[in-house]
Amino acid sequence: MKIGILTGGGDCPGLNAVIRAAVRKGITAYGDEFVGFKDGWRGPLENDSFPLTLEATRGILPRGGTILGSSRTNPFKRGEDSVAAVVENLSKLDALIAIGGEDTLGVATRLYTEHGVNVVGVPKTIDNDLSATDQTFGFDTAIQVVSDACDRLHTTAESHHRNMLVEVMGRHAGWIALHGGIAGGADIILIPEKPFVLDEIVATLKARHDRGSRASLIVCAEGALPEGGMPDAPTELDEFGHVKLGGIGQWLESQLTGRTGFETRLTQLAYIQRGGTPTAFDRVLGTRLGATAIDGIHAGQFGKMAALRGTKTEMVELTEATGELRTVPLSDYELIEALLG
Repeated sequence: MKIGILTGGGDCPGLNAVIRAAVRKGITAYGDEFVGFKDGWRGPLENDSFPLTLEATRGILPRGGTILGSSRTNPFKRGEDSVAAVVENLSKLDALIAIGGEDTLGVATRLYTEHGVNVVGVPKTIDNDLSATDQTFGFDTAIQVVSDACDRLHTTAESHHRNMLVEVMGRHAGWIALHGGIAGGADIILIPEKPFVLDEIVATLKARHDRGSRASLIVCAEGALPEGGMPDAPTELDEFGHVKLGGIGQWLESQLTGRTGFETRLTQLAYIQRGGTPTAFDRVLGTRLGATAIDGIHAGQFGKMAALRGTKTEMVELTEATGELRTVPLSDYELIEALLG
């Protein structure tokens, strides 16, 4: 079979592990031929691709990012001609592996259901917010980065008697903030699923100070908001209709400094969380998902996605993965809430 592969959305540790596994298993086990589309859905839109061989994928397992490049191109936002061009270019292949998150897999789902394109998905997001899979590759690497940053910030906070605020990724789901904050020993964790009350945070910080703790660590997801919303919220949208977030960290830094009287310093981890070498767990998970996707293609399981269920990988419906976001249950937050403050 001739199979295309693309990676869409934000880059993520473990992408190259998926590409490598799919190509190696496809060639050695099935005699497949592969092409890599450049820069997400822009590749099939403009028919921009190159051969993916064993040599082309050699040595990429520990590399961060993606050798295919990525973008947030959405052909369905560019009109019927763009969608027709994608369908036409993909018709020259027997199947496509789309590696991405909610948006990339949403396009894949529509191409399968509306245009009959033979697509198999692989879930990718460091936010860990895709339904139908228990964990996405890249998440483990992201929370390790957050945990390491927290360890470093604890010591400088104690040395200078400051509050340290760490803003992490998480638009609608607080998995990185919650798990990274737990691992990093945060005193306060703010997630999008639970709007916070600023007065309560101020009171917590003052109480800690009164108990003799002159340094506190706050981990905040970029999508966390105070009750009632944040003044001057951003409104710029990307091609998938998502607001380009930014500002909660700076706002909190100013508010906490002014209202507590204690110096608060902000660290935005931003792209550091999704760049660089993937952890061993993410390398293994990406490898397993890539191999599962190839088996799924040869079993004719199009319109499905490779997923982690418990300790096993299996194929699940793409519509199940893209139907709704997987957010943090409040019970998960409440479980550790008593450990905070």
